[in-house]
Amino acid sequence: MTYPELITVPEVDVNRYTGKWYEIASYPQRFQKGCRCTTAEYTVTDKGYITVFNQCRKGAGAEKISAIKGKAFPVKGSNNAKLKVQFFWPLKGDYWIIDLAPDYSYAVVGTENRKYLWILSRTPKMEQQVLDKIITAITSKGFNIDQLSFTKQDCENY
Repeated sequence: MTYPELITVPEVDVNRYTGKWYEIASYPQRFQKGCRCTTAEYTVTDKGYITVFNQCRKGAGAEKISAIKGKAFPVKGSNNAKLKVQFFWPLKGDYWIIDLAPDYSYAVVGTENRKYLWILSRTPKMEQQVLDKIITAITSKGFNIDQLSFTKQDCENY
């Protein structure tokens, strides 16, 4: 399938982007099956890359924590809007920031082939009008909203 060119945000200040993000919605992936209360935490290193720590809760009471650590490398010439993320050497995946709130309160990450999509927020819940605006924008970028799965963010103390 041919898609329109996927445009990233003009630039990302990685120091502002770091910290904890809550997954609001995503395209379901097998590595996230059964997850809820999914978060991602990014930290800038002095070696020129970003550490990535993803975790979620699994099980009836969401008592089991599933977590993975990785690294993200900014793509040269992208003003940090495109990253290559690596959880298993030597494999690296695309991580394109295609929407970002001016105050870094939310971000949308996708891939050019439209197989991966994440809506992230600094808080576990997002205002409906903001979410509606994001959904309209990603639809116009060729993402199929019918594939979008909303993440339960109902855990305490995480």
